[in-house]
Parts: sequence; structure tokens; C-alpha cells
Amino acid sequence: MPALLTAGLATLLGLTAQQTASTAAPPADELGITYVPNVGGPTLGYSAKSGVKVLTVEGRSFKDLNKNGQLDAYEDWRRPVDERAADLAHKLSVAQIAGLMLYSGHQAIPAGAGPFAAGTYQGKHFADGGIDAAAVTDQQRDFLLKDNLRHVLITQVQSPAVAARWNNNVQALVEGSEFGIPANNSSDPRHGTNSGVEYTAGAGGQLSQWPDELGLAATFDPAVVRQFGGIAAQEYRALGLTTALSPQIDLGTEPRWSRISDTFGEDPQLGADMARAYVDGFQTSTGAQELAGGWGFGSVNAMMKHWPGGGPEEGGRDAHYAYGKYAVYPGNNFDEHLVPFVDGALKLRGKTQMAAAVMPYYTVSSGIDQKNREQVGNGYSKYLITDLLRGKYGFDGVVCTDWSVTANEGATPAVFAGKSWGMEGKSVAERHYKVLEAGADQFGGNNAAGPVLEAYALGVQAHGEAAMRARFEKSAVRLLRNIFRVGLFENPYLDPDKSQALVGQADFMRAGYAAQQQSVVLLKNAGQALPLPAKKTVYVPQKFIPSKQGFFGPPSAERYEDVAKAAVLARYFTVTNDPAQADYALVFIGSPSGGAGYDAADVQQGGTGYVPISLQYGPYTATAARAHSLMAGDPAEPTVTDRSYRGKSVRSGNLQDIRIIEQTYAAMKGKPVIVAVDASKPFVPAEFERYASGLVVSFGVSHQAVLDVLTGQAEPRGLLPVQLPASMLTVEQQNEDIPHDMECYRDAAGHRYDFGYGLNWRGVIQDARTAKYANRVARPLISLKGKLVSISCPTPGAKVYYTTTGATPAFTAANEYHGPFALPQGATVKALAKVAGVDNSSLVSYAAAVLAKRP
Repeated sequence: MPALLTAGLATLLGLTAQQTASTAAPPADELGITYVPNVGGPTLGYSAKSGVKVLTVEGRSFKDLNKNGQLDAYEDWRRPVDERAADLAHKLSVAQIAGLMLYSGHQAIPAGAGPFAAGTYQGKHFADGGIDAAAVTDQQRDFLLKDNLRHVLITQVQSPAVAARWNNNVQALVEGSEFGIPANNSSDPRHGTNSGVEYTAGAGGQLSQWPDELGLAATFDPAVVRQFGGIAAQEYRALGLTTALSPQIDLGTEPRWSRISDTFGEDPQLGADMARAYVDGFQTSTGAQELAGGWGFGSVNAMMKHWPGGGPEEGGRDAHYAYGKYAVYPGNNFDEHLVPFVDGALKLRGKTQMAAAVMPYYTVSSGIDQKNREQVGNGYSKYLITDLLRGKYGFDGVVCTDWSVTANEGATPAVFAGKSWGMEGKSVAERHYKVLEAGADQFGGNNAAGPVLEAYALGVQAHGEAAMRARFEKSAVRLLRNIFRVGLFENPYLDPDKSQALVGQADFMRAGYAAQQQSVVLLKNAGQALPLPAKKTVYVPQKFIPSKQGFFGPPSAERYEDVAKAAVLARYFTVTNDPAQADYALVFIGSPSGGAGYDAADVQQGGTGYVPISLQYGPYTATAARAHSLMAGDPAEPTVTDRSYRGKSVRSGNLQDIRIIEQTYAAMKGKPVIVAVDASKPFVPAEFERYASGLVVSFGVSHQAVLDVLTGQAEPRGLLPVQLPASMLTVEQQNEDIPHDMECYRDAAGHRYDFGYGLNWRGVIQDARTAKYANRVARPLISLKGKLVSISCPTPGAKVYYTTTGATPAFTAANEYHGPFALPQGATVKALAKVAGVDNSSLVSYAAAVLAKRP
């Protein structure tokens, strides 16, 4: 019988490829990695430390990952990914599949002493000295080998070269395990200009720097986001990262929410187009890097988050804490929050077709599950995951919970701990089982397999061994699929020198900086004060940085810092410390630091702890807030049945920003003052706009990019991706789940700071972007005035239709208005479904909800 058989015939006859092993292995490189090219196939890479050999079948080379001397289906790169994944899943033990279901806590390279991303090296800390920065920690070795974990979340890295060497060390370690399953390393967003917050904690490592996601949205240009995704994917792969825990495509419909800066704003169509471009950029391999279906060595799995949208947090409080566990839908507008997911990330233009993975948010999406009527966190919801995401929308990728949803919550609502919302009274094992029953595959932030194995045992009791084994294999196939199609089984290794050269290369840096410039929004330019003439004398006070409570560690200290280095400012201006000598003043401020919506001091004073979140700088009292919250209840506060904060007061942590503007304005004695706002969320401009001759807003960009715009080296072209409210009254009256429903601030020139608004040097921007996204928005503004409901349309010439009570909608001139108007006596808005020619059925429920609030 011939020694070489086709793979199909060999399988049919039950024969092996053992006889065909290479007689001599190719030489290893200086790092101990051997590379084996294939004609018409992928180059293989394996470590001399792992014990892996190469099999040769029909002149093609394959890695013998399980070291049995034969070519198994999962080792055959010629086979379809799903076939390979199913073969391997069937071979794995329950414990090994449980390991695949784990997603590690945050890991730093090298590890610190703690408490965040801590680790030891043979019992020593890295700071003790004599330890390779790329070494594998004791904790990592345990969860990789003992718990069979293969999904690792990376934060800070010392350098690209160190990250690449650490990746090689980890891959060699796991390649030597029973089946040689590679590690699928991942990252939260790490390309921001600020590396000091949780979501960009890994922004070090010399990566290219781009605006925040809200800043990318401000470009209103999906091509910019597609370019970002393609560049970021290259840098991720050079760092050994093959999964991105992004994009965050929650609709930013609640302006007080702390994570709105990490979204693409409040508009569903813009969000969908940006989400699609982002995922296409990250996931698509082309040319020699492509293996099949757009996937390959250039691809990074995208994990879209947070299903089904975490934006409508009641009062703006965030669900990382018990005080923010509820998402609410007072406008009955749940479906619009799905648009960026189902019309964006799940409908790609590229060959990969849809995002590889999904992360549900922590929130309890209140009242949405009318089938099972469960009030549980989204990661526990069978309705949201199985019925809706998988059933209705056909998603068969990985569903991974957000981090620590199965852990125990803190003693008080303000303690950062587990987020088992709706399952607080259950055991850790029961929570894991509930997640599996809901249809999810993976547990974020869990390094230990024990609770997963306990959940398996619970499932066996309920459904039997065969059914639970099949359930585990289904998740295993999904998880393995994402490792196979990015080429890790063939070659997970990196060249550290090439990684160091690629990450942050000049072309990438220039592209990111150009995007920063394009995202800056010019709001006001009174008297054509901008652009600033070259080499004028400018007064630039220091920027105030308020104290902030992060998710990890104690609050930061408030401080002042220079806007930029003196040498940088000198490129643009002659800088003076004396306003009397200045031609202009330039003031940089942050958006209001208005708190988290919960204050332990209020509890100590006998209150519930719930306070307003302010979008203004000065003191704010919530006289118009809801008299009673829509949702309440948590075991950490058993006596609190109402989370209303009506009548309570707060003051923003950076009130000093307004004082700096006022002091500067007074000192300049009528000379122009230019204000630049670095915004992390919407704000109320009314407190300071009158002091500013020029006003710009940016979203997570460098001060230098802003200076380029202010001095005319780049023309402003950014557009507002969110509305800027006229007052906190309209903030309190808007619905958390409805976009574009605030009265916007109008400045002295009559310009409304609405979604899609922005200036260039010639005036208000009207271009293809505004035509596609901004001009179509004509959501009526409904306000209460006595016993009447007043309705107006933001878009000039837009039509609003109403019907009288009980009438069938008939859109004719008889019930058509061009607003503003008050409803005729006895009339009810039952069908605001056509506005400016746009079919928007969500307006129906929106109008009904507002009308229900009438006194």
C-alpha cells in the first residue's frame, strides 16, 4: 500500500500518517521556534520545548499537536474550521472544556505586586529584581495548566518586544499540553491617548493613538473607523492579541452614563455603520494572510458589547455597581438599542460576515423579558441570549459574560465586587449553571474551573450526562472556532524584533493623529476669532484635573497640570503668564465631573445614598427628577425601595473649571477667550458659553491635535455625536432609552448644539455626512406646558402627524402640522410614525410615554 494517502482515504480506511513523519526537522531559530512552510498552505510554527513534531502527508506539513503520531482531523489545516473544532471538542474531557469556558482576570506583562493585575514569579515579585519581564507568572502557569484556561486578558505591557516574548513563552507552555490548544490572548481597547483608565489600561507599549470611540463617532466617517480597525488589528497581532473585547456599541441615549465616551454616540444608524466598519477592520485578513472566509493571520476576533445595550441606565448610574444595576425603558424603545448590533456588527460587508463574539452587559434590562419574566442580569437571561440573539438574529458565535457576574456582590452598593444581579441569593455554582442555561459559553474574569465543573454536575442532575456533555461540546466548538480561524493552531509565535518595529510605526501614528484632528468639533467662532493667527501672544492657564474614583484602587488626587510642554506650545504661540500681555487666552477644561449617582455620605446622614449625576459644573439640585424611581432593590440595601434623588443636590468635582474661565475672562478685559472642552460625556454649555469667543469640544484626543485645529493647521470637521443639553431640566425630562430627545443648547448666534452640528471656517457644516445622519433626525421634542403637550420638530419643514383618540392613523393635511403646536383638545398622539419622510415606529411609543406623564 502506498505510504502517502489522501486525507479522505486515510480517514476512510482508519489509517494514520505516522509513517510519513519528516526524517529531519528544520532548524529552530534563536528563540527555539521552528518554522515549516507549506506550498499553497500556512507556514507552521512550533516550539522545541513543547515536544510537538511535524507530520508530512502528500507533501504537506502538519503539527502533531496531541503527539500521537497520526494526523487527526483537528490538526489538518485543509479541513473546514467547524469540522476541526467539532473533532477536537469531542476529544476533550469535561475538565478541558471547562477550561475553555474560562476568561482570565486582568494580566499585566510583567505582573505587579497588586492589587490590580498582580502576580509572582516563583514566589517573588517582579520589583524584587532578576526576573525576565516576559516570564510566565505562577498564577498564569496554574490557570493555563491546572485549570486548562486558554483565554487571557492582557492590560499593560512593558513593550511590544516583551509582549511578543511573553506570548511565545505562553504558547510554548500550552503547546506542550495534551492537545496543544493555543492561548487566545485579548485586550480591552488600548489605542486611546489616555492610558490611565480601566478601558485603556493597556494603552502603553507605543501603540498608535486614536480618539476615544465617541471621538471616532465625531468624524461621522465609517472609513476612518475601518482604517482604525485594520491598523489596530496589525498592532494587536504583533502583541500576541487575537481577540478584541470591543467594539462597545451600546447606544449612548442616557447622557449622564459614565461609559458614553466608549460608545459611538446616541444615534442608531451612525452606531450601526461605525460598528460594522470597526469589526470589518479588525476581523478581515487579505492576501497571503487569509486562510479562509476572510479569516487568517491578520484577523482579530471582535467581541461586540454590551448586548442588548447598556446605555439606558436609570439616572445614568453604571451597572459596575449595585446602585446602577437596572437599565430602564420609559420610552418603550428597546428595539432601537439593538440596531448597532443586528444592523451593524452582525451584518458586515467583509467576508467574515459577523462579529465573532458578544458580551452581554451587567444590567438587568427591566421589563424586557415578557416570555420568562425574569429580572436578571443580561448574562443570565435566556430570553436575551437564546431566544433573541441566537434565535431571532441567528448568532452562533461565542457569548462571554462581562467580568465577575458570577462572583458575590459587595457589602454595600458602592463596593466594587461581583455583579450577580438578579442571582445574588444563589451559589457561585448555581450562577454558572444559570449562565449556561441562558445560552452563554464563557465566564469573564474567572480563572478557576471548579465552579464550571460544579455547574456541569448540576446540569447532569437536571438533564443527564449525555445532554450536558452535548451542551459543553456546543460551547467548545464555538470557542475553538475563534482560535482556529485566526491561525493560532498553525503558528501562534511572534518575532519580537518585528513586533517592536511594527507597533506604533510612523504610518500608523500619522493615521491615528489625523483621526484625532478630524474628530475635533468647533461649536462657536464669534467674530471669526479662530483660527488663531500665528505667533500671537497667548495666555494658557494650567488645566485642573479633579479627583476621580476609578474601578480599581483609591481615588486619584486633584491637581493642576500644564496643557502641553513649553516646547510644544512654543510651536504655535508666544506664551505669557500675564493676561495683560496676551492677545488671546486659551483655556482647556474637562466636561463636568458630576459624580456616580450614589454617595455613601448620604447614607451616613440617613438618606438612601442616591444623588443626582450632574452635567453642569455649578451646584445642582434635582427639583424636576422623578418623584419615584422606575426600579429599585438589592440585597445590599434591603430597606431601600425607591432610588429617587429628587430634591437632592450635588456639585461637580471640577467646579474650578468654571472659575478658571470666569477669572480668565475678567483678566483678559474683552480680549478673546478660547475654551477647549475635553469631553467624556455631554455637558451644559450655558454656564460658560458667553465667556468664550471660540469653543471647541474633543473626545479623548491629545491637546496638540486640538492646538492644530485652533491655529488652522487642520480645519475643523468634527460633528457632535451627542446632543448638548440646554439645561439639567431637559436632562431630567428625557427618557434614558430615547436618542435625540433633549432640548439642545442654543448659543448667542442661534446655533443649536444638536446631534450632527459642527462648524468649519466657513460656517455650519452641511455635507454628505450631515445629509446621511443628522438631517434625517426629526424626532419631535415633546414638553409639558400646563395641561397641554407641546410638540416641535428639530428639522425645518418636518411634518408631525397626530390622530384623535380611537382614530385610525391617516396621514393627511387634516392632521399634519409643521410645529411647534399644542395638541387640540381631546387629541392623542397615537402614530408619530412618519416624520420628514422617515419611517420611525419607535416614535409611537415615545409619544405615548411622554403623554402618559401629563399632569
